[in-house]
Amino acid sequence: MDSYLALIEQSFNTSYSIWAREALDELPECFTITDPCISGHPIIFASSAFLKMSGYSKDEVIGRNGRIFQGPETNRRSVMEIREAIREERALQISLLNYRKDGTPFWMLFHISPVFAKEDGRVIHFVAVQVPILSRQRLNGLSLSEEGSGFKEIVFGSCRREVCSMDMCRVSALDSDSRGLNTEEPCEASEAEKRRAASAINNILSVLTQYSESTGKLVCGKRCSSPGATLISSSLNISLGRIKQSFVLTDPHLPDMPIVYASDAFLKLTGYARDEVLGRNCRFLSGVETDSSVLEKIRESIQAEQACTVRILNYRKNKSTFWNLLHISPVRNATGKIAYYVGVQIEEGFQSQESHGLNPEMRQLSCVGAVRVAVRSTSIGAGSSKS
Repeated sequence: MDSYLALIEQSFNTSYSIWAREALDELPECFTITDPCISGHPIIFASSAFLKMSGYSKDEVIGRNGRIFQGPETNRRSVMEIREAIREERALQISLLNYRKDGTPFWMLFHISPVFAKEDGRVIHFVAVQVPILSRQRLNGLSLSEEGSGFKEIVFGSCRREVCSMDMCRVSALDSDSRGLNTEEPCEASEAEKRRAASAINNILSVLTQYSESTGKLVCGKRCSSPGATLISSSLNISLGRIKQSFVLTDPHLPDMPIVYASDAFLKLTGYARDEVLGRNCRFLSGVETDSSVLEKIRESIQAEQACTVRILNYRKNKSTFWNLLHISPVRNATGKIAYYVGVQIEEGFQSQESHGLNPEMRQLSCVGAVRVAVRSTSIGAGSSKS
């Protein structure tokens, strides 16, 4: 778990300066930042306003997926719309019923937007803003609007509602004297709330852009990659993140066949950060004592578009060596063309919890099979979404 939290810290710290957290916490908005490149698409930052609204502490939120805020009455169709927006790497505004830590439900306007790396255009994070939807009810014939009486503060502070149907909701009893609040209302956000959410996204992206300049890894709210660049989609990142073994994907269609995806287990094995790996050829793991004939065998297998398994001496970032039982295999997309090569690494003599008693060969083949399923299913989904 410590290594997982270290990846989360690394995800934020390598993209933004040390002052970014303080600047983000000064913003009044409720929001989270997530990383689709880490297994489970976890939250890597949660604003103070969000923690206060949800009732969770920072330690209870960081490293968790946003699903923890959903409950039995959360609309599954809305959740699928959010997943689709993530898959297509686009912004989305949608009304959503979420739950606080104490179990009370509340309606909010959920606005999610991708954060792109300016250099290559890939999505590195998602920003999710949550704007509570204020009650617009009638009590004893008196209309209560956002600009209404002191009741505004009560409703805004609790936002408790019961779901009556997919499109309608009620205000729940705030206390024993609030039985008059049983009027049904649409669970749609007002135009003011929608503008507030969009403005919050712009403010957050402005802070992230400003504090990414000093790291040399500038981010932006719109994709601006060079033509022809091959990117790993967020949906493929999330699917690959579920595979717990050590592996990388390389792109044979780009010069020098660079790494375009590295699993969390690979980073743990080698000691490198993700940004130190992506874009590099796998040769950086080799060293002075690496057998050149093994490297030649790998090159010949790739040229022949065939799989191969080798035992090779590799080097970690700290220069320590390990014997790598390396399996390399082509991965074809839904059309049958080679999209990537996958390289599965197993440290000789090391038994991980994910091995489940399988020998190295079976573990490698299992990993390759899972990668192929992820790549093909994502390419099928991408194709159908464009039709």
